[in-house]
Amino acid sequence: MASKDKKEEVLNEEEIKNTQENKAESISEEKEEKQDTNPPKEEKKKSSKKKKSSATSELEKKDKEIEDLRYKMSEINDKYMRLSAEFDNYRKRTLKEKSDLIKTAGCDVLADVLPVVDDFERAMIAMENAENITAVKEGVNLIFNKFSEFIKSKGIVEIEALNMDFDTDMHEALTKIPAHEENLKGKVVDVIQKGYKIEEKVIRYAKVVVGE
Repeated sequence: MASKDKKEEVLNEEEIKNTQENKAESISEEKEEKQDTNPPKEEKKKSSKKKKSSATSELEKKDKEIEDLRYKMSEINDKYMRLSAEFDNYRKRTLKEKSDLIKTAGCDVLADVLPVVDDFERAMIAMENAENITAVKEGVNLIFNKFSEFIKSKGIVEIEALNMDFDTDMHEALTKIPAHEENLKGKVVDVIQKGYKIEEKVIRYAKVVVGE
């Protein structure tokens, strides 16, 4: 009987020992799991420092980009202001030159007309006491020829009109009349006032009568 009790005590002690060992192993596993799931504080600190350093680097990069953009914008604005000022000066200078040209453009032409005016004055004085009408006619013809040569020298030419096809770019029709010949239909049959042009620019349309 005593031997049986001893055996039971030994078994109980072994069970207690096994239970304690199992508990110890369980606690050890839990600690290991916690260590695996929760990194050490030092690693957390290192990771946090890396994140802060990366964020700071990004901010510095953004600040540099913004500063570069501001500098470029300043340069562009400065160039724009200079170009605007130069263009404004050029526009004012051009307008002044154009205005001066318009004011003085006719001076040379008028100066060349003055000798013809002098000839007309002399002819008018001569006509007051003239007895020979033929001499007066010759004098007037000379003045007319002189003036005709003058306008030709300025590039002014007469627009051809009589017996020419009616051209709206050159002629101004005052009226239409029946053409006495078939080949004169649609042509200029009479010139009321001569027209003139400089190069291809019409300065006065020829006023004409058109046959129909």
